Amino acid sequence: MDRLWTPWRMSYILNNIKKHTGCILCEEAKKNDDRKNYILYRGTHSFVIMNLYPYNNGHLLIVPNTHESDIDKLPADELTDLMKVTQASVNILKQAMKPEGFNVGINIGKSAGAGIPEHLHIQIVPRWNGDTSYLTVFDETRVVPQLLEGTYAQLRPYFEKLRTPGS
Repeated sequence: MDRLWTPWRMSYILNNIKKHTGCILCEEAKKNDDRKNYILYRGTHSFVIMNLYPYNNGHLLIVPNTHESDIDKLPADELTDLMKVTQASVNILKQAMKPEGFNVGINIGKSAGAGIPEHLHIQIVPRWNGDTSYLTVFDETRVVPQLLEGTYAQLRPYFEKLRTPGS
């Protein structure tokens, strides 16, 4: 197997080793500078944030505002909102990035592969023909050709259209 060096992922590895107090997703939601923190959308029950360590361009996390690790415990209106925002995010990615497919999923619990097991979230990974299989996306190194700032600038105008008065 060929090796590709991705030194920017080292901060992810080191951060996983360090003890982190509190929930990183809750902390991000409290911050005010959406552009700096790559938050594309804030709704009544959820928000959309770019994955800082993406598997592919446009890798998004759809996060309920409620700090909950178990999908069974989310109220029905929040779960409905989570799915509507996921659907809208997939449609935005289709328009903005023209992927040929998607991986959309929830890893519940550390043993299921959840990187942030304490706060439920949906991952959306855009896919293009010629990239690798789903398992490779989650197990191997990826080369992401666009910086997060560029992807944010590309997606933000689409998410602005989702905003409703007062949200």
